[in-house]
Amino acid sequence: MSPAARRIFVVVAIAVVVVAASIWIIRGPGPMAFVDGRKVALADYQAGDPTGVPASLAKASLIERGRYLAQAADCMACHTSQGGKDFAGGLAIRLPFGALYSTNITPDKETGIGNYSDQDFLNAVHRGIRRDGARLYPAMPFTSYTYMTDADALAIKAYLFSLPAVRAAASADTLMFPFNQRWATSVWSALFNANTRFEPDTSQSPEWNRGAYLAEALAHCGECHTPRNLAFALNNRRKFAGAVTAGWRAFNISSDKTTGIGAWRDDDVASYLSIGHADGHGTASGPMGEAVDHSFSQLAPEDIRAVVTYLRSVPAIASPDLPAPLAPPAPASHKQGGGTADPRGKMVFEGACVSCHGWTGESSISPFATLTGAWAVNDPSATNVAQIVISGTRRLTPEGAVAMPAFGNAYSDEEIADVANYITARFGSKGSQLTAKDVAELRTQTSE
Repeated sequence: MSPAARRIFVVVAIAVVVVAASIWIIRGPGPMAFVDGRKVALADYQAGDPTGVPASLAKASLIERGRYLAQAADCMACHTSQGGKDFAGGLAIRLPFGALYSTNITPDKETGIGNYSDQDFLNAVHRGIRRDGARLYPAMPFTSYTYMTDADALAIKAYLFSLPAVRAAASADTLMFPFNQRWATSVWSALFNANTRFEPDTSQSPEWNRGAYLAEALAHCGECHTPRNLAFALNNRRKFAGAVTAGWRAFNISSDKTTGIGAWRDDDVASYLSIGHADGHGTASGPMGEAVDHSFSQLAPEDIRAVVTYLRSVPAIASPDLPAPLAPPAPASHKQGGGTADPRGKMVFEGACVSCHGWTGESSISPFATLTGAWAVNDPSATNVAQIVISGTRRLTPEGAVAMPAFGNAYSDEEIADVANYITARFGSKGSQLTAKDVAELRTQTSE
């Protein structure tokens, strides 16, 4: 080899190594790589099948099994617009570079998936490829659904095909260049979609494996609770460390004891998943509230316990922007505001909030309305506090529904910022500094 050829060879080799290393760094580990146990094919796992439906539905029809799995996968939340028909799509998903609209997944043959074969459906769920060959954007969590078994995916298809067909044409996406180039997602998918099915870990219990399948392949918890990397893929090096998604903060659900759920009792985590509330920790709203309503609240108790078991095993990762410990309850003697915040925020709170939430943050109406201890009021960004004021929230309790009305149309951006700053300063560990501009931006980020 000549000296010139040798130099070219060395340069090319170095370039290949650099590219490979860059891909490895950006791609990162898989969602279950934090466990070092031996992974086996599902057919080789001897401790019982962790996929499918719980034992109570073992003899149910294919459609009933599909219904349960569709609920576990939370399909309705994204494929149903506000006031629209179930699964008919049309939900606007706001992104920094435009908006996507969810598709119609009813069996309508012209505007839905009525012409999808089994393989077409599997391609969409596992690989993010539509029947016409076009690529789906990863707002459809196919990088999580790829771990779903073929049998479970086709059970969901059977359920969807049992529903009434709804004619609802998809709205045109409004993504700016270059994000409107669907073909580019083929490169993204090659890097970030494993396109592989769930493999049980033999070092873990059957309950852990069931929880892993539910949390990763179906409920796709990481899609909201795991931060994204520069390529907008999940950064599993900070698995479940929390992120802002669709204008709401999805909190840290790693086993960190101060800013995650490591100090929560198992019953607290199970309660939060099942009914959207845990005493001393707060009440679910926004996308998490929808996940509770449409998905977790429909799961069998043994499946909730399995998810809790899995969450407990996720390594602790601290969220440095969250305070620890949480603030204690506010003193009862508060008519002067305690000098904690702008008096304009106190004025809004006194007029619209105090009758339900109380001056101490301990609600006399329902523990679901108690502010003290809640993650939202202890978040110095006040993201979720502002969003709850804008959009309201509703939870079903054992005693009935508890609802907070939306004040987004009743108050200006400045007033919402003021009351959010007041609430975090009064009931949280550190007051927020929201501005009217911040609130206006939050309004644009929520899905519709």
